Amino acid sequence: MRAARAAAFLAFAAAVTLFLWAALIHLPFADWPSLPFDAAQMTTQQIIFAYAILPRGAVAILAGAALGLAGALLQRLLRNPIADPSTLGVSSGAQLAIVAATLFFPEVLDGYRAFVALAGAAVAMALVFLLGWRRAFEPITMAVSGLLVGITCSALSAAMTLSQGEYLMSLVTWNGGSLSQQDWSTTVTLGLELLLGLAVTLLLLRPLTLLGLGDSSARSLGVALAGTRIAVASLAVALSAGVAAAVGLVSFVGLAAPAMIRLLGIRTARSILLLSPVAGGILLWLCDGVVQLVASSAGETFPTGSVTALIGGPLLLWLLPQVRAVEPPQPPDSVFVSRAPLSRLVLILCLLPPLAWAALCVARLPDGWALLSGDLFWELFPARWPRLVASAAAGGLLAMAGAMLQRLTGNPMASPEVLGVSGGAGVGYAVALSVSADAGAPALFLGAGGGAVFVLIIVALFAARRHLPPERLLLAGISVSAFSSAILSALLAVGDQRAWQILAWLGGSAAAATPGTAAFLAGLTIVILAISLIFTRWLVILPLGAPTAMALGLPLVGARTMMVLMAGIATAAASLLVGPLSFIGLMAPHIAHRAGFEKPGSRLLASAVIGSVLMVIADLGARTATFPYELPLGLFAAFAGAPYLVWTIGRRQ
Repeated sequence: MRAARAAAFLAFAAAVTLFLWAALIHLPFADWPSLPFDAAQMTTQQIIFAYAILPRGAVAILAGAALGLAGALLQRLLRNPIADPSTLGVSSGAQLAIVAATLFFPEVLDGYRAFVALAGAAVAMALVFLLGWRRAFEPITMAVSGLLVGITCSALSAAMTLSQGEYLMSLVTWNGGSLSQQDWSTTVTLGLELLLGLAVTLLLLRPLTLLGLGDSSARSLGVALAGTRIAVASLAVALSAGVAAAVGLVSFVGLAAPAMIRLLGIRTARSILLLSPVAGGILLWLCDGVVQLVASSAGETFPTGSVTALIGGPLLLWLLPQVRAVEPPQPPDSVFVSRAPLSRLVLILCLLPPLAWAALCVARLPDGWALLSGDLFWELFPARWPRLVASAAAGGLLAMAGAMLQRLTGNPMASPEVLGVSGGAGVGYAVALSVSADAGAPALFLGAGGGAVFVLIIVALFAARRHLPPERLLLAGISVSAFSSAILSALLAVGDQRAWQILAWLGGSAAAATPGTAAFLAGLTIVILAISLIFTRWLVILPLGAPTAMALGLPLVGARTMMVLMAGIATAAASLLVGPLSFIGLMAPHIAHRAGFEKPGSRLLASAVIGSVLMVIADLGARTATFPYELPLGLFAAFAGAPYLVWTIGRRQ
């Protein structure tokens, strides 16, 4: 406890020291202008000091305080120590709304920027709450739902940015959370929002305190549960949206601030809620000081938000033991199931030949649609068949990975993105570009594969050593994914040609497929499917729970580790070609379930076929929908995945 308090004091002292150092480097203390500031009487250096350096420090404190309060409110509301605007997708929703308005409706931002961000954040929060409502806002489900919504919003933001090259660097920098200022207007706005948020928090202190006793106890003491939850969630969304509108995406401050307060030994709801803004302000102020220190010495400028995101992964791993594990309820047919008719699988397989014919023969030319034949067909055939085979194989790999993860964790929201392997592949790809500016395809594939395998090993070792319950394995993957995303944000924000190349790969495209890569992915699909079918007994027993599995002689740690490795290898291989984003791993197993394929073996096989069908359709659409320009494959798949996700939410059980 004493060490924690000493660390808190040192953090505050370091933040003050770094700020004073940056200020004195720019302008000696004797030349600091006096209040009130009058630009007409100042030198250029004094104007920069008064209207750029000082407001930047104030914005860092106020933005961090607002995010700290938002995180504390969400954690108290959901009784979940890993809830914050970043993990629940709120910040990404605000980011998407701002990017869309900037590119397509710039006039709306003039005077209404905060409302645009608020609308995006509110929609994202509503989706996450709808996903978590059926499981009583269980922490694991909320985190996975937030990840899926956040991935969708971030991917759409990246794709929109990529489609508008003239806005690329400015939007990438803003998305990273830049605190640079030109006047005091942002400081005033954030200050008023924070004061209003604190006032409303004081009014909600009593019901928030009683919520900690449980729903039944709080209701018996007169708390209006629905009204309180709506009010608290709305306040947290408004605070995080205000920060996103002012400075961009600043991640994980809302997660870290309440954790820092609890680390000091403070446990009462009132104290955590009122002190979290202080901790958040100090944390963001300190991170901004570190950013300015690095920029002055290394010559590279990184948005502060990308640096704070580096806190998220390790912090989530540290907080895992504090998350209450709730065994997700399993429907009776998840273990003892009926067999779907073989005719259904044959019917799905029959979809592949016509789709393959369309992918090879259908073309969109400047004068309209056409069917390729003769010399033109054979001229394009060597370029088209590898992307057809590669797309189908990647879809099958992602679908099998999703089916294994959903079976392993007992969570229907599990998908390959949750493992963090896709994020690791992105970091490896970016590192390969950074090492060699003219890196060729082999070097880029090697870098992406190395990053994916490295992340895979980390998650597998963490699961094996900590003996995590399977549902917490999802959070380990989220933690690694958050850390990978932070590194990518920092690399993207450097602002050179690498940013364009990284964004293009993140969107996903099968255009880079070669006969060699297509054959490799097809062979790997067959191998993964064969191994999975051999070990279907494990997938039957694992959902029964650890005690039953051990009583039946299942090597629990080995079985879980092997399933994780297989799912990770499949995800990594597919991500190398089509990028890290795809809802195929979420959709295909769900479609297989709706079609009646419930036994593990039949579901794996059906999921692989359905995933191949979906990815071939996505590739055909991405290639022809916006001719002569090709849409990112991952984005096109997300367009199919997002409506499916909403449909799943609204569908009655």
